[in-house]
Amino acid sequence: MYKMVIESQQFMKRMYSPKAFYRLLVDMLKNLKDMREAGRSKRISHEFSERIMMAVTEVNGCRYCSYFHAQMALKAGIGKDEIDRTLLGDFNFAPQEEVAALYFAQYYAESGGNPNQESIQCLVENYGNLLTKDILVYIRTIMIGNAWGNMFDALWMRIKGKPNKETTFLKEFGVVFGSLLMVPAIFIQLVLNKLSGKTKPAIHNL
Repeated sequence: MYKMVIESQQFMKRMYSPKAFYRLLVDMLKNLKDMREAGRSKRISHEFSERIMMAVTEVNGCRYCSYFHAQMALKAGIGKDEIDRTLLGDFNFAPQEEVAALYFAQYYAESGGNPNQESIQCLVENYGNLLTKDILVYIRTIMIGNAWGNMFDALWMRIKGKPNKETTFLKEFGVVFGSLLMVPAIFIQLVLNKLSGKTKPAIHNL
């Protein structure tokens, strides 16, 4: 059911250049400690994490992530009506205490992964440092999935003779296959920075 609905929608996909994708990867990989902690702590429920990921995906327009997280949300116990509305950017079905995080997730995606510090501080005021870190973990993770998925989709459509005018073959190839080189390169740089004492704080690190 969701496969049919999602494939019929005309998403306004957000395209990410290799440079932008690299920055998203750096931001996520610098926060691996927070990722491990979020997974262990279970401070954020499965339902909440899926709402966050759908909120981000609604902005970026990745059809693969939309389909996958719609299925995950169903398994988590979220109703079909709420899933449909969330994937349209409507959070009226969501628990009131989660709404601020969902709107922040939207804004994070709209800013291309570069929200201002005032919005981060507002999130902290609503949820505290620990929950804010967890929320950012899920947002960063789905941003990577959305960005890669959209560029893969653009490359696939180009191969099928339907190129996206907002991007180029080199950019699509650079994200889809360049990520295989980006990840180890980032890890190496992080290790070198740590050994040299030049470690810089991650983007929006708390």
